[in-house]
This record gives sequence, structure tokens and C-alpha cells, in this order.
Amino acid sequence: MSFSIALAGKGGTGKTTLAGLLIKYLISRGKKPVLAVDADSNANLNEVLGVNVIDTLGNAREEMKKGHVPSGMTKDVFMSMKLGQAVVEADGFDLIVMGQPEGPGCYCAANSLLAGFLEKLTGNYPYIVMDNEAGMEHISRLTTKNVDILLIVSDPSRRGLQAAARINMLAKSLNIGVGKSCLIINQVKEPLDEGLLGIIKEDGLSLAGTVPEDNTVYEYDLHGKPTISLPEISSAVKAAFSIFDSILN
Repeated sequence: MSFSIALAGKGGTGKTTLAGLLIKYLISRGKKPVLAVDADSNANLNEVLGVNVIDTLGNAREEMKKGHVPSGMTKDVFMSMKLGQAVVEADGFDLIVMGQPEGPGCYCAANSLLAGFLEKLTGNYPYIVMDNEAGMEHISRLTTKNVDILLIVSDPSRRGLQAAARINMLAKSLNIGVGKSCLIINQVKEPLDEGLLGIIKEDGLSLAGTVPEDNTVYEYDLHGKPTISLPEISSAVKAAFSIFDSILN
């Protein structure tokens, strides 16, 4: 059975960067192949991983809904073909992008078929990493029904921690079977003050650790270099790997 890890957090917290570092960590520890799932409507995990996206599952849903299934081909064969085309293969990991949320109309049949094929696909990977937006509906609707670890990413601000608490509550309200939730505070410049620690304790969040602000991450992003290729001597990589060691071992 696959071990699934989902990441969520408000925009600008570096959630996708940490998703990439988690995939880097799993590969470096021999926990591969990893299935990376980009379930953020603003999909850019591929840039962090340094791969190109050819197709998305959202496009497959649209084509089926509009009746663009080739003559003589059944819908399930069509969706299986589209799912295969949407998988981007790389060294140590594969990536699949969910795509934009559905538009008006009923997507029940397409969603049902995709859920079945995704379930078969995920069984081929020991680890699944899902980069998710603040809302968790993508996970409950189209990907695995069980999330072993939910990593909630925040920046060191009151507003960021309040958003993290809301995400934690939302995840608990959805039928996705979260094993445990952990908070990672990213882009930290100085030790957390008592006020922020108080918010974390009050909201019942479990702090897994902090990741310092790292100019190397900024430089990689500025020059369009995939952050999965960051050197392990980077302060952000070292801190992230230490956190992953503590929660996955």
C-alpha cells in the first residue's frame, strides 16, 4: 500500500518548494519511485521538479464531458489512455497534474472513471506526494482516500498560522482519513516568539519544525532553476530533511 503525504498552505508560504524538497528527500533515501500529484489549480510543481507537463486530468475530464471520445473507443479505454498520457516520467519520480477545477455541468462519470484509474496507478508507487491548494477538495474527490500525513505549511506570521489552523480544521471535516497533521513554518528569519507559539498551541497544531529563509532558494527561483536540484548543504534543504527524518522514520 502506498504511503501518502499531502501538503497544503496559503499562497506564498513556499508549500510547493517544500513538496519538491520532500520528493528530493524520498529519492535520496531510496524511497522510490515517488508519484508526485499536483492538485493545486495554480499548477507549478513541474517547475520545481524541472519537468514539462504535456496534459492534465482536467483536460481528460473536459474531453470526455464534451463527447470527444474517438469512435469505436469506450469511455473507460479513453480515460485510461488519457491518464497514461498525463503521467510525466522522470528519474526517481513520476508527475501527474490534476488541472483546473471543473466548470459547470456534471462531471460525475468522468470523475468516477478517473478515481478508479488513479487508484490503480497509485498502487505502483510506495510513496505519493500531493501538492494541494488551501482547499482540500481535490484530495477527497479525485485522489487517494487516505492521507497518512498532512503537512500544513505556513510562514512565520499570525495570518499564516490562522490559515494553517483553518486548513487543519477543513481536513478533519472531510472524509479523507488523515493519519496525522504536522505544521511546518517556512521562511523563518528568527526564532519564533511566544505569541506565535501560543497560536500554535491554542489551535492544537503539531509543530514539526521550521525552515529558515534561504537566499539560495530565491536565486534558484529567480533564474528558473528547479529547486529539486538545490545542494544538500543549503540551509533550507538541511532543515527540511531534518524535519522529514523526524516525521517519516
